[in-house]
Amino acid sequence: MTDAERARRFLSDMVRVRRMEERCAELYGEAKIRGFLHLYVGEEAVAAGSLQVLGPDDAVVATYREHAHALLRGTPMTSIMAEMFGKQEGCSRGRGGSMHLFDASTRFYGGNAIVAGGLPLAVGLALADSTLHRNRLTACYFGDGAVAEGAFHESLNMAALWRLPVLFFCENNLYAMGTALARAQSQTDLTAKAAAYRVPTIAVDGMDVVACHDAARQAAEHVRNTGGPFFVEFRTYRFRAHSMFDPELYRDKAEVQRWRKRDPIPAYIKQCRADDSLTDDDIADIEEAANAEIEAAVAFAEAGTWENVEDLERDVLTPVGQVVR
Repeated sequence: MTDAERARRFLSDMVRVRRMEERCAELYGEAKIRGFLHLYVGEEAVAAGSLQVLGPDDAVVATYREHAHALLRGTPMTSIMAEMFGKQEGCSRGRGGSMHLFDASTRFYGGNAIVAGGLPLAVGLALADSTLHRNRLTACYFGDGAVAEGAFHESLNMAALWRLPVLFFCENNLYAMGTALARAQSQTDLTAKAAAYRVPTIAVDGMDVVACHDAARQAAEHVRNTGGPFFVEFRTYRFRAHSMFDPELYRDKAEVQRWRKRDPIPAYIKQCRADDSLTDDDIADIEEAANAEIEAAVAFAEAGTWENVEDLERDVLTPVGQVVR
């Protein structure tokens, strides 16, 4: 991949995510998307930079703020948007909604609503791959709030003991819902927590897409070549509230504005212009393509169909352990 091709890929991925998330916020205001909605605006450099180091056989596990991961992993935006609308053409047949995107075809295993709930799942996937001698990685994305949960410690301990191929990708946006990191955890250097389990670690500027890519690549190469897990702390920030229900009374507006000055998209555009890796026409083409993609996705979701009431018990596990077909 040439420098120009890589620059186009990085910027395109970030812009696609940003436009999708902004459109989702509008659709939520129109009551076309309902339920919980957690947006990724501000954190685009993490997903755009890190997901590129994975191969098609690797697995991805994410949190409820997972739209970007699903999209950049390869789930069509049409399928994601239909899921947001609750239509059966969605990637989870409209049953999961925003927090439970799932796509087995891209080995994207959620979308997990429980804080830290994806960590044991990632360890299980990696254990299966290790047991069956499959040369695969599992990348597990989670927030700083998950680091305070027991599942985090259990998962890192097991992955280290059994030398499992897990990339622990912590998206530290400084707030676990409405609680600042320093108010909830006595040790705010999250790499220190992972290092306690003898897991190699690195911390990186999560607002720099190239830095995110380089750190993720270093981690992935270590896991593939040396074995065992690796922990990366992406120090990032979400520009929007925790969710669409969040009145956001816990952080100062001036703090948000300071972080917005480090917006990863205009920062990368400025860098690309400076090194001539992208022209103004290239940038305009990327913006136009992203806008067209999101409008096509919305149209697809609008035209989607609701699941028949008769099918609501389909694939539901009954109390006696039988699956209704």
